Amino acid sequence: MSLTPSNMAELGSPLLPFRLPDPHGTEIDSADFQGQPLLVAFICNHCPFVKHVADAFADFAREYGERGLAVVAINSNDFHSHPDDSPTRMIEEARSRNYGFPYLVDESQDVARAFQAACTPDFFLFDADHRLVYRGQFDDSRPSKETPVTGADLRAAADAVLAGQSPDADQKPSMGCNIKWKTA
Repeated sequence: MSLTPSNMAELGSPLLPFRLPDPHGTEIDSADFQGQPLLVAFICNHCPFVKHVADAFADFAREYGERGLAVVAINSNDFHSHPDDSPTRMIEEARSRNYGFPYLVDESQDVARAFQAACTPDFFLFDADHRLVYRGQFDDSRPSKETPVTGADLRAAADAVLAGQSPDADQKPSMGCNIKWKTA
């Protein structure tokens, strides 16, 4: 495990189109969320930083989904070298955590590269015009800290977006395991 921060992509950047399958093969297209605020989260199954926030993130997605925020999660890890992140294990993870959002497989890793995703978890929040308004941490908690998992940073950004406002531009990078890139 290598502690890696978000790359902090440029605010205002447009949502890069993607079309990815879930572990069952059903394809989800970013165009399906046109006109709706969208959170794209890069997560995986095995990372201790994701495990630390996973239940709270699932709760966040349910709560904010009911308020109009679309949420998708993408697993871009090389599951051939990290079998805990395989599509079969993704199905088990989504079921055990009660994920109510699409959990997609980025086997080529092209989407992670396009987003400049660096770590798991890595969050990208887009407004209804699909412009990047937040990229950064879920909150200040970490597996090694006793700080409670609240999702405060992402909640504040999502609240602003749903109110038609811009989130605070002072944003802290997420920290987590590096994405497990394929080797040549």
